[in-house]
Amino acid sequence: MVDINNKQELCTICKKEYTSIHTEAAPGIKIHVCPNCLETAKHNFIWICTSCGKVYLRPKKLVLERLDDFELKQAYAQCEDMQIIQGIDMCIECDPEGIFNYMEVQKTAMEC
Repeated sequence: MVDINNKQELCTICKKEYTSIHTEAAPGIKIHVCPNCLETAKHNFIWICTSCGKVYLRPKKLVLERLDDFELKQAYAQCEDMQIIQGIDMCIECDPEGIFNYMEVQKTAMEC
């Protein structure tokens, strides 16, 4: 749910504009999004690391072309016309070991 109030905060994505548009990605974690970044979300998937705040922006078409997981690809394809900004728990910048451990578990599970 997007909420609009009168308090202006720096946009979490571009960190250039101040905005009152925000949502709560997780309890106590607010993400502020300026109108320009909302427009950018129409053609790009945007992921925000809730641990370190790093933002990852990728063109929707490129993401859909590179996905191997059929169900995930189908889910993202159904949301292609939506503005999607997702929070992720960790990223390669703030927890590289955690990402590698997660990928190792996924790889092991696929081999079974």
